[in-house]
Amino acid sequence: MNFLKYLWLIPLFPLIGSVVNGVFGRRFSKALVNVFALATTGASFLWAVGAVWQLARLLPEERIFNQNLFEWIPGGAALTAQGFSHFSIPWGYRLDPLSGVMILVVTGVGFLIHIYSTGYMAHEHGPNFGGYYRFFSYLNLFMFSMLTLVLANNFALMFVGWEGVGLCSYLLIGFYFFKKSAADAGKKAFIVNRIGDAGFMLGMFLIFQAFGSLDFSTVFSKAAAAPVEALGHVGVMTAIGLLLFLGATGKSAQLPLFTWLPDAMEGPTPVSALIHAATMVTAGVYMVARSSAIYTHAPTAMLVVAIVGALTAIFAASIGLVQNDIKRVLAYSTVSQLGYMFLACGVGAYFAGIFHLMTHAFFKALLFLGSGSVIHALSGQQDMRSMGGLKSKIPKTYWTMFVATVTIAGIPPFAGFFSKDEILWQAYSSDHGRWWLWLIGIVAALMTAFYMFRLIYLTFFNESHVDEETEHHIHESPSSMIVPLQILAVLSVVGGFVQIPKFLGGYDGFERWLEPVFKPGAVEAGSAAVEHAAIHGVGTEAAFAVLSVMVALLGIFVAYRFYFKPSSGPDRMVSFAPGVYNTLLHKYYVDEIYDALIVNRGKDLGNALWAFDRTTIDGGVNGSGWLTRFMADVSCWWDKWVVDGLVNVVGITVKIFSYPLRIIQTGFVQSYAFFMVLGLILLIWVYALK
Repeated sequence: MNFLKYLWLIPLFPLIGSVVNGVFGRRFSKALVNVFALATTGASFLWAVGAVWQLARLLPEERIFNQNLFEWIPGGAALTAQGFSHFSIPWGYRLDPLSGVMILVVTGVGFLIHIYSTGYMAHEHGPNFGGYYRFFSYLNLFMFSMLTLVLANNFALMFVGWEGVGLCSYLLIGFYFFKKSAADAGKKAFIVNRIGDAGFMLGMFLIFQAFGSLDFSTVFSKAAAAPVEALGHVGVMTAIGLLLFLGATGKSAQLPLFTWLPDAMEGPTPVSALIHAATMVTAGVYMVARSSAIYTHAPTAMLVVAIVGALTAIFAASIGLVQNDIKRVLAYSTVSQLGYMFLACGVGAYFAGIFHLMTHAFFKALLFLGSGSVIHALSGQQDMRSMGGLKSKIPKTYWTMFVATVTIAGIPPFAGFFSKDEILWQAYSSDHGRWWLWLIGIVAALMTAFYMFRLIYLTFFNESHVDEETEHHIHESPSSMIVPLQILAVLSVVGGFVQIPKFLGGYDGFERWLEPVFKPGAVEAGSAAVEHAAIHGVGTEAAFAVLSVMVALLGIFVAYRFYFKPSSGPDRMVSFAPGVYNTLLHKYYVDEIYDALIVNRGKDLGNALWAFDRTTIDGGVNGSGWLTRFMADVSCWWDKWVVDGLVNVVGITVKIFSYPLRIIQTGFVQSYAFFMVLGLILLIWVYALK
């Protein structure tokens, strides 16, 4: 079977599941909803495996497969820096080693989370809780959007997937829409991401202006031929890189646009695992890595990416030290780990960033799903101070979460050690690396080990702080939730062996797999890991790795001393530096600062405009000026008979001549969405069969 020929089926399968459950799911049983949700995502995963397997059988220089289904946005000639260029954008997909990694992560981890969701959401019912079928329709729609993003062969189609995952994020974060905090969190995520999206669009416009195309192959080939801009110089390439990175900071929750991600924990736990740990938030990392040809020629933009990534890693890790909500600890951990990925991309080690993206998807999805199993066992309790003593009561959940915790701490031979150590080594040794970037990364690693084992000790060890009523109902999660945890635990153990450092025998299979994307034509020249080992010495790399492990063990030991056994250690720490503790507990007051400087000032401006308008209409401050009253009367007459009159005439005219069309205008958004998606499916099907 030719999987590559029908590459378009990978995103189409989950789209079908979303449409079927979204339109007809209200009439389905939960079992039937599960069938459509799981069958379509499972089929997408199997097709992705087949397509990547066929791609791997090709020679490295041949591992780029483009498939244009139809002309999506036709256009005429446009004046660009390259002269007049024909503006035409296809709906097309591109499978290469980079998108191959991404589709396996998205479909594989996504399928496991769908299975987990059937158990976690099993008791979902009633309109106040959103609807079981609607939840799975949103999950499938997210899968379609994310697959469109990573498979797109041009920036315009990537932006469609980019906006699609943003929409799904809004819908799923605010899934419990009758709960004010959830609705507010969804709006916050949507608005903050719009800031980043504006940067993405401006970067996309500048790309077309500079290169006359939005197609990846055309843009990257022209970018590769362009001169490298000097460090500190802001030319076209640097401007493009910075604008695209602005988009990435919004989607991947980097400084200063990170505040939406911790609040996103208001959504159901499977949402946290799928969108805000394993897939959506890595879209920014993927976009920067995909645009490596541009960033390589813009060292200033690369330095900005590295600095923001390093600062975000240590900033978010420090907040995670004192948080008490189990999901918020993991949320800030996600922000911190994403900073590591950007640090890798910023020093030119794109393969290391993608490597950590993959391993992070395994262990962070496992941690979020494991926290959901804990919350499930405790009837919704999320405060770690009200937990404790759960190791013997939910042992399967404990052991899988323990594996993930050791992995994220960077202890060998677990996957997190290999990917984190590669980033730290590249931050020091690469051509774009800096010793102080490595230092920030190693301090963040120390904090990571501390707050993750703090989570384990508070949740599973010591005496129980669970109330008596909940204590009687503590139980292990069903198999539908435990089996995905066990599979992800295995992946967290073995996932790092695709890239082994030189001092441990050396296997650079993952880097060589990605080299056709990041270093075209350099596959036979030797990997970056080998080159760095030759320059800096294998012994130096080994020493840095040993130091990294010792730092992680130190963080674990400190957490053990403070939290493993009941003691006054945490209280002493708070009393020793209450100002620091409160600052971290309140997340550096960033939300309060944003409210004071931006949100509230926006409200003040709106109130001032409204007050000015009312004062004018009411005839001045005292309401005594005859001229003001006369102008108010004229204004009211003009508004009523001219402005409203014209609007009413247009409305009546349209009403008379649009009667036949009004028959199919139901007024329900879901009906319009159904016909739009149905039309899209038919278009893809027709053009694919030509």
